[in-house]
Amino acid sequence: MKAAINKQYGPPEVLQLRELEKPTPKKNEILVKIHAATVTSGDVRLRASDFPAIFWLLARCIFGLFKPKNQILGHELAGVVEAAGDQVTKFKVGDHVFGTTTLLKGGSYAEYICLPQQWKTGVVAHKPVNLSFQEAAALPIG
Repeated sequence: MKAAINKQYGPPEVLQLRELEKPTPKKNEILVKIHAATVTSGDVRLRASDFPAIFWLLARCIFGLFKPKNQILGHELAGVVEAAGDQVTKFKVGDHVFGTTTLLKGGSYAEYICLPQQWKTGVVAHKPVNLSFQEAAALPIG
């Protein structure tokens, strides 16, 4: 799969399009083929390490002191379930979904992502039928 990788902090040019192994869902996860993802000011700040001076050190400790811990940015997405783990009950292959990547190891700047069907810090839900993938991707945060 293709993904935009962020191996260092800096301007947009630090993002590199790379070929990565397609993820495999665990028992409680769904594999989503991403059709739309948002680009937010938060993504820009994370990529550039552009944090207010008072929070700079704390933010770098959380997100990566010398280089980003999570090399795939992107927080919101919409797509289609391509596979599901054997303990998944809320979704099936072919479902249109949208959600966030909150506190997951990967982001939505990729062709595929594995999402738990439920977790405390994020959300994945069925996409409203009257919304496009682009519109649904922007819903979680607004």
